[in-house]
Amino acid sequence: MTRSFYPPQRTLMGPGPSDVSPRVLGALSRPTIGHLDPVFIRLMDEIKALLQFALQTENELTLPVSAPGSAGMETCFVNLVCPGDKVIVCQNGVFGGRMRENVERCGGIAVMVEDAWGEPVDPEKVRAAFAAHPDAAILAFVHAETSTGVRSDAATLCAIARENGALSIVDCVTSLGGIEVSVDLWGADAVYSGTQKCLSCVPGISPVTFSPMAVERIAARQHKVQSWFLDMQLVMGYWGGSAKRAYHHTAPVNNLYALHESLVMLEEEGLEAAFARHALNHRALVAGLEAMGLSMAVAAEHRLVQLNSVVIPEGVDDAAVRAALLNDFDLEIGAGLGALAGKTWRIGLMGHASCERNVMHCLNALEAVLAGQGARVASGLAAARAAYER
Repeated sequence: MTRSFYPPQRTLMGPGPSDVSPRVLGALSRPTIGHLDPVFIRLMDEIKALLQFALQTENELTLPVSAPGSAGMETCFVNLVCPGDKVIVCQNGVFGGRMRENVERCGGIAVMVEDAWGEPVDPEKVRAAFAAHPDAAILAFVHAETSTGVRSDAATLCAIARENGALSIVDCVTSLGGIEVSVDLWGADAVYSGTQKCLSCVPGISPVTFSPMAVERIAARQHKVQSWFLDMQLVMGYWGGSAKRAYHHTAPVNNLYALHESLVMLEEEGLEAAFARHALNHRALVAGLEAMGLSMAVAAEHRLVQLNSVVIPEGVDDAAVRAALLNDFDLEIGAGLGALAGKTWRIGLMGHASCERNVMHCLNALEAVLAGQGARVASGLAAARAAYER
């Protein structure tokens, strides 16, 4: 007979999912109620307001899509891109490539702006792309590129889009809750994220927000949105502000309890305090890694503090190290993707996982595993402690 499943207790320090707070896990276990229950409708309104707080926006069309971050991405593209639309897509990692795929599946034309993996999007290349394609309707880029650990200048890129009469679609899956995401200040038009990264919630929900200009574009569409499930004009019948909600789909009730709790925790901590915590733990981790003799793959001024890309030392077996960390220390870190596969590790310090205990555990475990492979490494613990004391 098949038995109940009990997963091992891991420390999740990869690119996501991240460790989930016990408070969020507790929220998951609360009694399920109907997705049209008046009590649940009130919770939906609270979630929308909390997402506006987290995203720093007053956009009325702000809500959690009942599917993971990839569906949030698709939500933005299928609602804003019509057949024949020209979209400038910036690619400096895996997820810019997924943006291109979305544009093409919507029948749009992707104009690619490419930068090296490990480098941010170059605004001058974007300006040149608009000069060559003045009819481009949308600019799409990744704020925090999960595959490389690089942050691009969202404020500048959104401004370039506005200067050229275009809307902007911004991937903030890894940034929300870990570093500044200021939708209204940037002037971003469509932003999507995920719950399993710096929000420390369970996977399976994707926050999205649309500016008034984006809403106007959606309302003016001449072609049906190719996805019934992700059509914002239909979804808003359920997530809209009126007391009477139209049935669209059965919301993941308990997952939304969890999202609400994670956002309440973010509000309690405060955005600036959350950003400062992620930055402090990043500095301590980097100090420890460099003291061990390891090097970072991204220049300091462009690094994500919540996702650290580390160069794998020559002669070290990438997969063997990650397997030993998982098997011997119950510690998960991420492999490199695409052009960086086998060349980097991705060490996450996201949300609940961004804490001193995890930094020290990671440095200690990594030192032991690398030494076991014959690599010459020093201890990084003292350097990390010094970073905390500073």
